[in-house]
Amino acid sequence: MNTTVRHLIVNADDFGLTAGVNRGIIRSHEQGILTSASLMVYCPAAVEAADYALKHPGLSIGLHVDLAEWIYRDSQWVPRYQIVPTNDERAIAQETERQLERFRSLLGRDPTHIDSHQHVHRQEPVLSVLRQRAQELSVPLRGFSTQVQYCGDFYGQTGEGDPWPEGISIEGLLATLSNLPPGLSELGCHPGEDEQLDSVYRLERLAEVKTLCDPQVRAALASLNIQLCSFAKLASSAPDPKAKLTS
Repeated sequence: MNTTVRHLIVNADDFGLTAGVNRGIIRSHEQGILTSASLMVYCPAAVEAADYALKHPGLSIGLHVDLAEWIYRDSQWVPRYQIVPTNDERAIAQETERQLERFRSLLGRDPTHIDSHQHVHRQEPVLSVLRQRAQELSVPLRGFSTQVQYCGDFYGQTGEGDPWPEGISIEGLLATLSNLPPGLSELGCHPGEDEQLDSVYRLERLAEVKTLCDPQVRAALASLNIQLCSFAKLASSAPDPKAKLTS
């Protein structure tokens, strides 16, 4: 890797959530700076997302493990749905394997990376389960890989779910890009074009698409000497990756 150049993966979560979310991700890839996406394998538009990925190998695809979702209500986070208890290691392992097999059936290959819906893998026992699967597959686990630094600053809400449009504005993204550390970073994002989406993060997705596709952003990457890449460009040879970028 050229150490004078910062490398950046721009990865969209929630691929497959709905057809409208897929449209936003696809537009951000074809017209913007998005290079990778994470697939929710059992959502309504997962097959459509996988079909697109098979025809467009330039978009690398990871597994977005979906175990539960929470919303902020009455000054606390409350569950919106739960697929398995997030404190049951055996259930988590079984569900993760089920979703991984579904990913393989859709795409005919393993994911290029692993992360989770609402970052549930930051807590145990989900962390141990997903870390083991990532090591077995020799792919990065978001936030716990020696090769990729995660940046979650491009987000349109606060930690309590209040709007924060500055985080997904052009100016906000340019500031985030300028502050990226040396080496390889992943910038998380949630683009989408589904105005009827049943989600607390809905209109922000449309704003993300506009920002990711704005010509000022691509121009800034060049001026900041930041080179776009994807998880598919990572070559890994051991359980805990000692990877490098390939051409």
